Order: sequence, then C-alpha cells, then structure tokens
Amino acid sequence: MNAPLPPSVVAARAVVADLALQGVRDVVLAPGSRSAPLAYALAEADDAGLLTLHVRVDERSAGFLALGLSRGAEPVLRGAGDEQAALPRPVAVVTTSGTAVANLHPAVLEAHHTGVPLVVLAADRPHELRGTGASQTTDQVGIFGAAVRYAVDVPAPDGRDGEVRDLLGTLGRALAAAQGLRDGHAGPVHVNLAFRDPLHPPEPLVPLPAEETWPPGFRRATVVPPAPAPGADPALHGDPARTLVVAGDGAGPVARDVAEAQGWPLLAEPSSGACGGPNAVAAYRSVLGVEELTRDVEQVVVFGRPTLSRPVQRLLGRTDVVVTVVAPGGGPWPDAARNAELVVPALAERWSAPAAPVDAREGGAESAFLARWRAAGRAAAAVVEAATSDGSVAAGLPTAPFAGLAVARAVASVLGPNDVLVVGSSNPVRDLDLVLGLDHPQAGDLPVVLANRGLAGIDGTVSTATGVAHAAARQGLRTRALVGDLTFLHDVGGLLRGPHEPPVDLEVVVVNDDGGSIFATLEHGGLAASSAAGAATFERVFGTPHGATLANLCAGYGVDHQLVLDVGSLRHALQAPTRGVQVIEVRVPRVDRLAETRDLAARVAAAVRETL
Repeated sequence: MNAPLPPSVVAARAVVADLALQGVRDVVLAPGSRSAPLAYALAEADDAGLLTLHVRVDERSAGFLALGLSRGAEPVLRGAGDEQAALPRPVAVVTTSGTAVANLHPAVLEAHHTGVPLVVLAADRPHELRGTGASQTTDQVGIFGAAVRYAVDVPAPDGRDGEVRDLLGTLGRALAAAQGLRDGHAGPVHVNLAFRDPLHPPEPLVPLPAEETWPPGFRRATVVPPAPAPGADPALHGDPARTLVVAGDGAGPVARDVAEAQGWPLLAEPSSGACGGPNAVAAYRSVLGVEELTRDVEQVVVFGRPTLSRPVQRLLGRTDVVVTVVAPGGGPWPDAARNAELVVPALAERWSAPAAPVDAREGGAESAFLARWRAAGRAAAAVVEAATSDGSVAAGLPTAPFAGLAVARAVASVLGPNDVLVVGSSNPVRDLDLVLGLDHPQAGDLPVVLANRGLAGIDGTVSTATGVAHAAARQGLRTRALVGDLTFLHDVGGLLRGPHEPPVDLEVVVVNDDGGSIFATLEHGGLAASSAAGAATFERVFGTPHGATLANLCAGYGVDHQLVLDVGSLRHALQAPTRGVQVIEVRVPRVDRLAETRDLAARVAAAVRETL
C-alpha cells in the first residue's frame, strides 16, 4: 500500500503540473532544502516531457537565465479568431528561502522595467518559524516591493480540504498578472510558498497528467485579454512633414512602418526591432549635433523606450518640439525629459498604411525635409564605414583606432534574419548603434537584437544570452552575444552548466579593453585628461583595470576560448558552426576612447554639414 503524500508534495506537484498546463515551457531551479517539494515535482515533470528544467547553483544567474528564456521565446496566443492576442511567454524560477530570494532582485528589476513575465516561486519557512531565529529564515514577503505585478504569501499546506484548489486559484491569478492579461502590463510576479516538513515524497512517483493533480470539481478561470484599444488619430501641430520617429528599446517594426508610410526620418536604437529601411538615419547620435539640420524639427513620435543617447533626450526635451509617445499597456510611459504633450496606446492603422513611395512625392516640404535627413544619414554612414573598414584596422585590433566599432561591425556583418544577437550595455550596444545596417541594405536582412535595457545594467548578460539561445534554438535561430570585458566578468558564473543540464549553442564575443572604457566617453573622461592626478584617479575608480586572463577562466568552466587579433579572423570564427558555448575574445585599446569618440562625432558633423 502506498504511503500518503505529504501536503507539501501534493501542493508542489499541483503547482508544477498547472504551470505546464498554462503554457510554461521552462523552469529554472536553484537548489535548496526548503524548495525540495518543488524540485522533486519539477524533476518528474521534466522526465515526463511536460516542461524543460534548468538547474543553476547561483540564484542571480538563474534569474537572468529565466529572463532570457522568456525574452527569446515565441509568444503565447490567447483568445480566438481575430481577437487573438500574442502574449509574452512566462518562465518560472524557483529558489529556496533566505538570501536565495534576494539574489533574484536584479533579474526581477530588469523584468519589471522591460515587461518580462518572470514567475518567482520562492520557498519559505512556515509562519510559525518566522521571526524565531530559525535557520535560513528572513522576512521575504514583499521583498521585491513595487517591482512585481502581483505578490502573495501562501501558507504552508497542511492537508485541509480545498487547499490545493485555493493554491491553484492563486497561481492562476499570478500567471494572469505576469502576462498582463487584465491591464496589458506584463512583468514579474512573486508567489511565496511556505512548506512544512516533511519536504520529500516517501518514494519515487510516476508523473501524472496535469488534470489528475487537480482537486475534484476544480475549474480554471479563462482570463480573456481586453480587446486592443482603437488606435489614436492625433492631429499634428505645425507642419506634419517636419516630424521624426524615435524608436527605443522594444519599439517593434510598427515604428519603421509609420516612418516609411508617413515619409519621416527614423532614429532607431539597435534593440528597437525597427532598424533599417530607407528612412533610417545612420549615426543619428552625432547627426543630432548638427543644429542646422535639427532646428527644423517640429514634432517627434516616440515608440519603445529610448535609453541610449543623450542627444535624443535633448531633442525630446526641446520646448519647441511637440512629443507624442506611443505606449501600449497600463504601465508608465517613457518620458524622461518630462516634455510629452500626448500619450496614446497606439496609432490608428492609417498611420502605418503603405502609401506612395516617398521618392515619388515631388516639390513639397515633406520630401525636402526627408531628403535632407536621408542625405545626412548617408554622409554619416560613409564616415563610420570608412573608420571601420578592414583597411583602417589592418594593423590589428589590439592597437587599431576605432577597434571597438570595428568589432561591432564585424559581428553585425555576418548576421542575418535567422540570427539573434544579445548585446551588452555600455560601449558594445552604443558601438552596435553606429554600425548596425552598414552591411545590410534591406531591413529584412537584419538580425534580431535583444538587450537588457530595462535598467541598462551589466548584470546577468551571459545568463540572459544563454536563456535566449535555448529559446531561439527551438525556432531554428542561432544566437551570439556581444559584451564588454566587465560585463563578461560580472556574470562569468553564467558559463557554469552541470553535466545533466540541457546543452546550448552560444558564441560570446568579449571586447576586452581591460576595464570600463564607457566612462571615458562621459564627463569623467574629460577630468582624466586634465592632469596626471586626474588620470590616476580615473583609472582606479572608473577605468578599473582587472588584468584577468579570460582563457583561464573559460578553461575552469570547461568552455572553449579563442583569442582573435584581427577582423578577418573574427569573421571567420563567427561564421564557423557553433558547438556548445564558445567565447571569442578580442582585445582592443582603451586609452584613446574619448579622443576617438569626439573625433568621429566631429567627422560625422562635418560630413553632414556638407550635405546642407
């Protein structure tokens, strides 16, 4: 006769089975004792093919792995017929109690600011042990504050009638909140699950279909997303032709569609999903420094969340520019300059409806305005192309000028629509911003670019890329990552994968300038150039040289490492088949970063002025 299952095991099995039934394909587990009921249930579900389990020993890495799995996944379709909505796919991450939960905070914050449905299932001690000094016990209720869409503290199950029904009802609400089913504001949720001993099944269990773990008579509420609001049809002020489209992170292709349909120049960040096309302005950060060109701008329409460029923020803050922000969902709208005049959830279809080719329009201010910006973009692209050509860096990347830019261009040049590029914060994403599209004449030739721009930190980038690679591979896509050396070192633990874990193919290109060169391009770089004392202070507290040998680190994790010294070798390495996780290190100089940044901006500005 089989021994009865402990209440903790019954509850955990119901939770895991219901996750799979509601479309959760992946769960990341950081091992611990208090979360053992969930661990057993997840192992059973993985063995049965109900979901894929990923085990990581570091909770911070586990959180970002889960975030990447969600960002790279195909959406979940909810509804029927014309009312179907594509929703972000939730991914769960499971931890034990104590500091384990706190280590998820960086990933939760990133998910909060980018709208990723990260489902935190945090095990906890039962209520009678809280506040008693019991081991590994702290107040983890509400630990994520306002960063989660939903938080609930579930008491430890004790076998009472109806408790599994109550638990599944709570879980359904959490998943609905994570996907933004009620308010269009997807994001992380925290389900705090107390468990009381015993925490393990009396014997190995045979996985049951999800429905058989449900209590009799249980009904899962089907939450129907609200119908999309009709797009707004705002009246533009002044001359509608003198309008720019700014596409920030996550804007989507609609930003490019609107720009092309209306004949407006497009300033698109690399992770916007709107790059490329005839109206995209290359090196727009430097182009915006040409006052003779920008003074005619009367309006800006913003999609997504612009985070990369101070010149863009200055444009959005101009009191003589009318700013319209397109912000779907119920979350805060992006308006760092506090200058938006109108905020709409969407634009009416006519704004992105195909129109006559812009080149066929003659004579009006509209074609003249767009023509000036197109000419400026071509001039800027020519400058960046010359600075990053193979001839310009023929002497080798460790000593070449604009080496970081050349690396970004080499990476982008070998990628196409069947590739995903995860790009790190600081200089790599800004370098990619300057070169993406130089070698892709058609917007449809560009890769998918993802970046953790919610808080623009360097946390967890290797782990995020690993998660994206897992999810992208299911769609037949190949994943690379482009990161700086400090970003790589900050999450080098993301390389660790146990022998029983699902393998993944991922190339990580590390641009190694032995420190934080991004600070040289900010005000701090000017202080460093002012005196020997200033340079010494800068080098210690901002430059932060580390001297780490990346090859040795990779060897310790059992990861392939390759050092390349020139652009040709880099392209060759990137075009070779990927087997497992591979790190490609490219060493570049850091000392002249500020001078190079200023020089390139001046060259672009001069080239643009020649077109006016």
